[in-house]
Amino acid sequence: MKTSRFATMTRRALMGAIASAAVFSALATPTLAADKVTVGALRFTSHSPTFIAYEKGYFKDEGLDVELKFFQAAQPIAVAIASGDIDFGVTALSGGFYSLADKGALKVIGGLMAEQKGAPGNVILASNAAYEAGLKTPADLKGKSWAMTQQGSSFHYMAGIIAENNGFAVDDLKLKPLQKVGSMIGALKSGQVDAMAIVPHIAAALVKGGAAKEIGKIQDMSDYQVTTIFTSTKNTTDNKDVVKRFLKAYSKGIADYQAVMRNQDKDPAATEAMVDLIHKYVYTSRPLEKAAPSIKAGAVHLNEGAALNVADVERQLNWFKANKLAPATLTLDKMVDASFVQTIK
Repeated sequence: MKTSRFATMTRRALMGAIASAAVFSALATPTLAADKVTVGALRFTSHSPTFIAYEKGYFKDEGLDVELKFFQAAQPIAVAIASGDIDFGVTALSGGFYSLADKGALKVIGGLMAEQKGAPGNVILASNAAYEAGLKTPADLKGKSWAMTQQGSSFHYMAGIIAENNGFAVDDLKLKPLQKVGSMIGALKSGQVDAMAIVPHIAAALVKGGAAKEIGKIQDMSDYQVTTIFTSTKNTTDNKDVVKRFLKAYSKGIADYQAVMRNQDKDPAATEAMVDLIHKYVYTSRPLEKAAPSIKAGAVHLNEGAALNVADVERQLNWFKANKLAPATLTLDKMVDASFVQTIK
């Protein structure tokens, strides 16, 4: 049976119409836009998962259009989240954070750097002059001067850890708020202060250069949850899916960092590639060959999956409250939403 020319034309017209409709439908259906997210970052090696997740596209894979906004200290990050200028922050808990959390503005949702024996961590340093005068151990710090950025900073809290573990009060130290880490380092090197605690990559350079002496480690006294991941309370209630996707991407950055930087001899090529990635954000004023040793020395322990040491966060809160550096009305439930990650107790 022959097919009529009319039937052939009709079929062609029908197929053309279907194809045209499909094209029109594809053009008419908008591509779902990625959720815009701004992350407050510090240019520290311990914040490397932020840069890894950004550079490797892990945020994009989760439908997040991430912008990085850099800060010089922890407290401004908390303020920026509370004001809505940024969405997520990764830094140590401070007096400013506690005040904003008490007002219902902020929630801790995960953990990052933690002190763990055997891993690089915060080092207690003595000035050369103080060391020669007998400051050899943390127990010798009573009555000595201590450098920190501000009242209520992580440096203040580490002074509290040392005091508590060595049988004296934090007020037995002569606390010297110097506002900036650079000022702390300068004061220690010149002997204007007796001691301070600092992250390992900075400590290693000071000790190796003969500018200070190591007298102890914070990890020998505490499993301090040094940095946490936090966001606005509004995000934890109204944008739960965004928070979950952010933490999923961030956890991939943590896993990559731990696999490479905590075992640098396993795959030297992977280590060099990771150092090169981190150098885009950390020690950018130095050439790579000079920055690399510090980046490698700063390979601190990061909690897998952004797990949060809730027990230590509670210890920190209680210490800040006892020293009138956090509102007496602030509770752990008010400042932590532990529903997004695993917890360490």
